[in-house]
Amino acid sequence: MVKTAKPWAVTKTVQLDFQGYITTAHALAERAGAVILPHFRTELAVDDKGGAEFDPVTVADRNAESAIRAILSETYPEHGIVGEEFGDERPDADYCWIIDPIDGTRGFIMGQPLWGTLIGLTAHGAPLLGMMNQPYTGERFWSSETESFFARGTGQGGERQTIRVRPCPALDCAILASTAPELFDAFELARFETLTHAVRLRRFGGDCYNYCLLAMGQIDLVVEAGLKPFDIMPLVPIVERAGGVVTTWEGGDPNKGGRIVAAGDPALHAAALKILSA
Repeated sequence: MVKTAKPWAVTKTVQLDFQGYITTAHALAERAGAVILPHFRTELAVDDKGGAEFDPVTVADRNAESAIRAILSETYPEHGIVGEEFGDERPDADYCWIIDPIDGTRGFIMGQPLWGTLIGLTAHGAPLLGMMNQPYTGERFWSSETESFFARGTGQGGERQTIRVRPCPALDCAILASTAPELFDAFELARFETLTHAVRLRRFGGDCYNYCLLAMGQIDLVVEAGLKPFDIMPLVPIVERAGGVVTTWEGGDPNKGGRIVAAGDPALHAAALKILSA
């Protein structure tokens, strides 16, 4: 049965310190970008974290997360941190930063610019803000308390524009994006393939970029599986405050990861859930 209530979501907040948090997020993005860029499109050593699938990590991932953690430890020592590379610190704190230093490491090591640094903040377990920074292209996406924004060139100081999802209620008009088919198991792939037969266009690749393009109104659906909290939570506020919807395939809380479906149009989201949760 598909759920409709979203008790985990934060679409509007009243946070006296919100401007301080978003300023910190921009500073984290700038610092991470400065650490990462010297390694991009270089002869970079790649380690495998292990597991059933190749799970790459580089010195750029590790150094960027270390830089982010150093700033947060000084700025908000009482806050928690959940990061991809170095685990959790006080994950049950009232405020917790969610960090993925390079979401899309496979694309990064191939020299493709379809990767980004993800920075999120939860308040009492619910998403408060999200940011995706792509320092090579100079693009940044982030959420305020009620809207989502995009800037190119100099991040926070660039020409900021408000972004919104586009209307697309019907599957046969929708553009669907997903990172890679091998992320689905056999059951998930069967559901995904059924959905792809119903949409107008399907494209693979993109990682975090897909969700930001959805928030910008360029694509209509993103469907993934096997995500971790740091893969998706920073993106949820960007999509939601641009007018979109993000849930699990069952219509539940997306912030813990797993099987995720994001849509720009609520009617399209409902239509996708009927197939994915069947």
